[in-house]
Amino acid sequence: MIKTLFTEFRTLTLIVIIILLTITIALAFNWFLNRFIKKSLLNHHKDLTGFLFIKHISTALIYVVGIACALVQIPEFKIVGHSLLAGAGVVSLIAGLASQQALSNIMSGILIVIFKPFRVNDKITIRESFTGIVEDINLRQVVIRDFENNRIIVPNSVISSDLIINAHLGDTKCCKMIDIGIGYSSNVEQALDIMKEEVAKHPLHIDPRNKEDLENKVPPVIARVTALNDSSVNLRVWAWAANSADAFVLQCDLLQNIKKRFDDAGIEIPFPQRTVTSPNTMDKNEI
Repeated sequence: MIKTLFTEFRTLTLIVIIILLTITIALAFNWFLNRFIKKSLLNHHKDLTGFLFIKHISTALIYVVGIACALVQIPEFKIVGHSLLAGAGVVSLIAGLASQQALSNIMSGILIVIFKPFRVNDKITIRESFTGIVEDINLRQVVIRDFENNRIIVPNSVISSDLIINAHLGDTKCCKMIDIGIGYSSNVEQALDIMKEEVAKHPLHIDPRNKEDLENKVPPVIARVTALNDSSVNLRVWAWAANSADAFVLQCDLLQNIKKRFDDAGIEIPFPQRTVTSPNTMDKNEI
């Protein structure tokens, strides 16, 4: 009886030690990766997508090995523990315990890391309504930080089959189209010149022309009349910035600056006007 209790106590103690050791190794492993490898990648402006995904997988493997070592100490679970350590039966064990959705998320995450439709720190838009910066890609989900500092959690299987707009894939330059309507009595050529001048002199505007455009003497800023509406002549100017963040600031500044220049030049921007007549008013006028 005493021998049995001693054996059980020793087994329990060993299991606790293995679990604590597993947690310690996992924490130390993550600290090492974050302290040295991640810092080195950031210093050299390298992509963090693969690093973060490998970190998640490696941490999961450490816990799997630790749990397997703990299970080996229990006679009833010794076979399961050996299977985990040897690698045989891991797929069947996961398939039996995990749901189909979890497996789909893991496989989708691996495909995202391999084919890179987006990477960590990319600005993406999904379902034409959610826009933000990719913060993390792990075994189950993609974490996106929107511009209100909220976190959007999207399962890997969902985002891998959805339509994605990536503002950083291949080229980070961003074009903003500034549309403004002016009155029919206003000078269209003067308005177009003002719009082009304001875009050209803005510090965030960049020259989007390639070598062929320069040879063909394409102007650095282009403005056009895009429509003749019922009450306005619609004008458009194309403004380019180095990235989407600069493009947003560029657009806001240009709207303000062009409005001020139009006011100074006497160029009218039409706005809706209504005349409301009530029956009481009509009666008084008639009297």
